[in-house]
Amino acid sequence: MKGARTPIHAVATWVKKQPPKVKTFLAVVSGIAAVTFLRIVVRDHDSLFVAAEAVHALGIAILIYKLTKERTCAGLSLKSQELTAMFLAVRLYCSLVMEYDIHTVLDSATLGTTLWVIYMIRFKLMSSYMDDKDNFRIYYVVIPCALLSLIVHPSTPHHIINRLCWAFCVYLEAVSVLPQLRVMQNTKIVEPFTAHYVFALGVARFLSCAHWVLQVMDTRGRILTALGSGLWPSLVLFSEIVQTFILADFCYYYVKSIVGGQLVLRLPSGVV
Repeated sequence: MKGARTPIHAVATWVKKQPPKVKTFLAVVSGIAAVTFLRIVVRDHDSLFVAAEAVHALGIAILIYKLTKERTCAGLSLKSQELTAMFLAVRLYCSLVMEYDIHTVLDSATLGTTLWVIYMIRFKLMSSYMDDKDNFRIYYVVIPCALLSLIVHPSTPHHIINRLCWAFCVYLEAVSVLPQLRVMQNTKIVEPFTAHYVFALGVARFLSCAHWVLQVMDTRGRILTALGSGLWPSLVLFSEIVQTFILADFCYYYVKSIVGGQLVLRLPSGVV
């Protein structure tokens, strides 16, 4: 049967045997190659933002289906949903007082569905909630993000409170998925709908990151200076990259599982 292995399986097996440093290098190279490919193929780079929002909406639709049809929240992190609602609420406030645009509408819809998910987990499906697995302390990320926003924030003419809130939601969004990854790390087995949802988040965040990187390249860095001075512009871009790499490992095993025809994703030790 070894002779029947596909090239994808052979590559996946080879990557699995590589040390962490080599895997990191391969991930960086793959990311650069993917961004380069998008720059060549996609003419209007702003469409990447639309694609990111569309994939995110698809992930939320999968989550809604799981909660309404399967009637279970097993494998989902309530804390990740609460962190998501937190940064969305802050970002929606910033959008309303600083720059009302299409992002305001999108954030309103996403916040509404996220609050509904929290309601379903807390009051309708609590019996299936894995409280013992969802053991990430959210103050481990909320407090550092708040402190970092006090140190590094936009230097725009807006009121200082609005600028601090803007920085806080950017930093919190970058790490909001960590409790969900902890749940999957604790269970080691991820059922299909949860895996699809997290993979959709990974793809959406990659497209959003690619959108930012290509904007920087197209404007030759002018977009960063438009955000303000100091460390803030660099940290905005860095936060986008962090969001992508946090989910990169999971997305690799997800694709490997799908290619192998496995409906249930089994994560090896040390992943996510």
